Amino acid sequence: MMAKPPPIQNYFLTEHARFEMVRRQVSESDVARVLGAPEYTELVRPGRALYQARLSHATKTYLLRIFVDIDREPPQVVTVYRTSKIAKYWRSE
Repeated sequence: MMAKPPPIQNYFLTEHARFEMVRRQVSESDVARVLGAPEYTELVRPGRALYQARLSHATKTYLLRIFVDIDREPPQVVTVYRTSKIAKYWRSE
């Protein structure tokens, strides 16, 4: 069994992640909040982790999902997206 990824304070946003954040209207403060205090983390493969948390935006709650290469220093955010399909992706720790 693989260890649960720890919260992340320092990280690097790849160009792809920055592009997707702008395109998907995800703020850097939301990314920092989820990485620092995720509700759920999962190692999706060696070296890559998923961090996610539910966030409220206007009148909706959505799930912010962040994929991070954690085998680098600092860890690199690969991509970011939000979804309203919380039930599809939500798992309890």
